[in-house]
Amino acid sequence: MPLLTELKVATVINFLPEPDSGWLSSPGITQIQLPYRTNHVDDADVLKVLRAIRDAESNGPVLMHCKHGSDRTGLMAAMYRVVIQGWSKEEALDEMTQGGFGDNTHFRDGVRYIMQVDTGKLRTALANGDCSTSPFAACSMKSWLKSANVE
Repeated sequence: MPLLTELKVATVINFLPEPDSGWLSSPGITQIQLPYRTNHVDDADVLKVLRAIRDAESNGPVLMHCKHGSDRTGLMAAMYRVVIQGWSKEEALDEMTQGGFGDNTHFRDGVRYIMQVDTGKLRTALANGDCSTSPFAACSMKSWLKSANVE
């Protein structure tokens, strides 16, 4: 807590299913919980996290974490670097795998996702407010169902 206060962290984003309320009790820090499975990451997960970071940054520094600070945090940090900050995939992967985010055994699924993802589609979906890059994603289908019931 003293370090978060010193760094003026305004938002903590947690990628685990367990909340931070046990250790994070400062009323001045917003808590956001966005759990996801690293062995089944999809564009909808990434878009949720990128929106949360982007929105939270307007209030001050953002800390994101998972249990070990490796696969979940490393992947989302890399995606932020690529989609928001315009880094190349290679630069982001280098930071993720060599930058102290943990050992390489945790990165296999994240590296595969980064190498295959269409960052242009992610940027467009982020700008348009879409929940995913795919019209067949579960979140997209929910909106179809809602509009079908309305008509």
